[in-house]
Amino acid sequence: MNTFNIFTNKADTLPDGKADFVLAASVTKTCEIEGITQAGIPGMIPLTPTLDAEFISTEKVFSLGELAETPTGVPTPALITRASHNLTPFSTIGIFDLGLEKQPQNSIVHNFNIEPSQSIAQGAGIDAEAVFEKGRKTGREYELKGNYLILGESTPAGTTTATASALALGFDVADDFSSSFLNAPKSIKQKTIDKALSLINDDMSNFEKLGYVSDNMLIFCAGFLLEASRRFHVVLAGGTQMAACLLIADKLREDVLMRINHNNITLATTQWVAKDKNADIANILQKLSYTPHAIYTVFSFAESEIPILHKYDDGEAKEGVGAGAALAYAVKNEHTNTQLLEQVELLLYSI
Repeated sequence: MNTFNIFTNKADTLPDGKADFVLAASVTKTCEIEGITQAGIPGMIPLTPTLDAEFISTEKVFSLGELAETPTGVPTPALITRASHNLTPFSTIGIFDLGLEKQPQNSIVHNFNIEPSQSIAQGAGIDAEAVFEKGRKTGREYELKGNYLILGESTPAGTTTATASALALGFDVADDFSSSFLNAPKSIKQKTIDKALSLINDDMSNFEKLGYVSDNMLIFCAGFLLEASRRFHVVLAGGTQMAACLLIADKLREDVLMRINHNNITLATTQWVAKDKNADIANILQKLSYTPHAIYTVFSFAESEIPILHKYDDGEAKEGVGAGAALAYAVKNEHTNTQLLEQVELLLYSI
């Protein structure tokens, strides 16, 4: 792996001041393929982004009686993001509804009239250019409350759609994407990706290809990033999905004749992704036309009194709901591993 050629673990390289936090929440029905993801409660995985949005906004879930968790009981990384907020509050917490089956309750929701996308195995059915333009428009108009923006995501099965998107656009990154699983279901994911890629051809435009193989979160955030980074600093909070978002933005800027202000972009992830032996986020980032600013935060649940949290250190869950950037934000504000750990445990005990 080339992780340390690109990444730094210095969270003080985040911008100074308060951050807005926005969660790009989306459903791709790819997540309903049995065994492809464990990002949520079996049979209810399309609810995961809604539950994540509610929890980071309120510390409660309203659309179901419990937090999203994996089948082995690992709770959502939304815990980490909310814990960071409780230690040093974000300027605001907002939700981009990029195709949810159920709108989050008691949350600040920005609605764009985007429907959940279909499974990429049959074609996602996305008007990619329209979704991208909605992202661009939002990037031009977003009213920043703090000093910069942290943009996280919650999109179950998103590493599968991210892989298909990157491959469709010609990037050689087939084996580089992480998974919420400790042992990724490679055969299921590969079969799904192969079906998706069989639906496109070289005569299609980039937008047409993405309309078949991608998800709304990736396409919208790519457009948002191009415009918003011209106005303020954007921290992409996530792992290989957000790395794919950078690839998509880098490719589509050629279609819309735009420059990308990469000096105003940081990718912030967890050490669980940066050091994932079964993936290579650094190699994804090396496919960009520029050298990106990328950081990870050293954080561990090793001292936790709640055994299920130790599974994060074992390689389950790894990232999501903005956890990587939330950790960096906490460290930037001089909070320790112990303080974060205690706050996560408090949240779990109070649910």
